[in-house]
Amino acid sequence: MKIHEIYIKRCIELAKNGLGTTYPNPLVGSVIVHEGKIIGEGWHQKSGEAHAEVHAINSVKDKSLLSKSTIYVSLEPCSHFGKTPPCCDLIIKHKIPNVVIGTVDPNEKVAGNGIKRLLENGANVTVGILENECNELNKRFFTFHNKKRPYIILKWAESADSFIAPMHRNKKEPVWLSNEFSRQLVHKWRSEEQAILVGTKTVLDDNPKLDVRDWNGKNPIRIVIDRTGKIDSSYYVKDKKTKTIFITEQENILSDENCIYENVIFENRLAEKIGAILYKNNIQSVIIEGGTTTLETFINENLWDEARVFRSKIQLNEGVKSPVLKGNSEATTIQNDELIIFKHHD
Repeated sequence: MKIHEIYIKRCIELAKNGLGTTYPNPLVGSVIVHEGKIIGEGWHQKSGEAHAEVHAINSVKDKSLLSKSTIYVSLEPCSHFGKTPPCCDLIIKHKIPNVVIGTVDPNEKVAGNGIKRLLENGANVTVGILENECNELNKRFFTFHNKKRPYIILKWAESADSFIAPMHRNKKEPVWLSNEFSRQLVHKWRSEEQAILVGTKTVLDDNPKLDVRDWNGKNPIRIVIDRTGKIDSSYYVKDKKTKTIFITEQENILSDENCIYENVIFENRLAEKIGAILYKNNIQSVIIEGGTTTLETFINENLWDEARVFRSKIQLNEGVKSPVLKGNSEATTIQNDELIIFKHHD
């Protein structure tokens, strides 16, 4: 592995610490190297707070070394004023002569301007180190800015005989097909994505909370499809504890701070319309947890990027058939569950 790649790999490792807490900002890691030794490093930890380059520079004890160092960053340094000042200005201020960048920022506010600013001020700039890995790191951010929709993850659990739910149930609560470790992993995933989406039937049958109670993290924004207003205030999704967006055909419903109604015509390309609504609401990623009708809405429109499917050892013998996916997949085991991951993005 070439020397630049070693340090950009470290940037990627650092950046992953921010997954779930930096929205709407990207994941970014930064490392500062002087004479073959790391003298500073950092990552973007939370939206509105200091960027990776700032943390890295601040962590250097002897600032006089910066003018003889190389700064590595997984994503092009910003060049505009947002909630924080431009990182380019800080790099220029400390006269850091060499800047190595993993990939260019697709955000139109940056998009090469950071690189241009650094070059104009005399820095030696290298771009495109582990570019594919850096793009994968920010697949949510890149999908949002390039495709004008969120990164879409499908998730469900199915029985050994390919049913997603029993035909009949006695209580309005989830029927667990996966084991407790798989369920905890799902709560970790929820903490990493900006939103979670379910259909009407899932809410009526399961009355889910759609939170991260089995993991430490922020609850995702809840997206609920409710075409005709069947979901009343007795369901958890209407408890107003977490921001919730209802996709409906009903008109003239008043929204409030944590209960927002988005009106849409359900006929034709519903998944695409939902993607546009989520983009309008600045949602960069969504995990879709069912049920079958909702999942197949996105599958049939070929509008998904990744699928995570748990297959348990439980036999239901009858019930609601699970969706069918074809394509490249990888499988692993979590105790007695099989976890199958499908990748569908570029």
